[in-house]
Amino acid sequence: MPETTKAPAPLARLGGAVRWDTAVGALLVVLLICSFSFVENFGNALNVSFLIGNTLPIALIALPMTMLVVSGEIDLSVGSTAGLSGAVMGALWNGGMAIETIIPLCLLLGALCGLVNGLLVTRLGLPSLAVTIGTLAAYRGIAQIVLGADSVTDFPQQYLDFGAGRIDGTFIPYAAIPFAVLLLIAVLVLHATPVGRSLFAVGASEEAARFAGVRVRRLKLAMFVTTGLVSSLTGVFWALHYASARYDNATGLELSVIAGVLLGGIDFDGGKGTLGGAIAGVFLLGAGQNVMSLLNVSAQSQIVVTGVLLVISVLAPRIGRQVSQARARRRSADKAPAALAAS
Repeated sequence: MPETTKAPAPLARLGGAVRWDTAVGALLVVLLICSFSFVENFGNALNVSFLIGNTLPIALIALPMTMLVVSGEIDLSVGSTAGLSGAVMGALWNGGMAIETIIPLCLLLGALCGLVNGLLVTRLGLPSLAVTIGTLAAYRGIAQIVLGADSVTDFPQQYLDFGAGRIDGTFIPYAAIPFAVLLLIAVLVLHATPVGRSLFAVGASEEAARFAGVRVRRLKLAMFVTTGLVSSLTGVFWALHYASARYDNATGLELSVIAGVLLGGIDFDGGKGTLGGAIAGVFLLGAGQNVMSLLNVSAQSQIVVTGVLLVISVLAPRIGRQVSQARARRRSADKAPAALAAS
């Protein structure tokens, strides 16, 4: 009777990435301990709040971006979508519209941006990397047309307080609370629901997932829309956190998001990784940038470091797979003579 091989269970799949996740988490802990001990002003409550507040926009977009990369796709237009959302928010506020109406409209705009990306990828079969490079430029250009060089700063004070304020007596920003809720939802969706299993299946083998009954195009389209929606939410938060809506808000944010997600162990080719690892990677990157700022490292040098980490994050899993495949081939080659001798 032929021997059958069972598909890996979700826990087994999590276990496959645990070594990378553990390393990233441990490195984050070591960095925080060393920074609290040796970097002047790092442990200051104001700086810790500043660190969390600056990292939250990256972490927010990292939630859907992780799912998108797991499915084998990518969205480089997230920063421009956030910037467009902020620009529209500022323009509508200048036009006299109520903020309670503006924010839902901005979220719908972000979902529409994601829908455009998703349709171009899933219906026309275009590569997501090329599509979202194009929409990165297009959405940023539209943002500049909408708001021009204006900067809108006079949003309602209670919204500005939520965007930049802290929970009384702590260093935790108010915005960390909704982020924690979204993080919990995202973890459950990716690691404990059929949707998450389908995303991993599509990332591992799109053809096999399709034969297994997964509606690949619909699933990917939903992920692009979700990514656009969360990007626009991030754009709203950005404008409130920094008390400024400009067309160039969140410029370059996509680089930090992708670097953090890949640093956290999400395979660029899809099908592998955990959301916990991705968020650990994002906060590792954010903490590192904060430390470099306190040590007066130039912004240009920080960009170089981010780029190097991004390259390492892409190369490391590929090198690991090649090493594993080489070991497997050697084991097979070693077993072959023994099998022939036994026969």
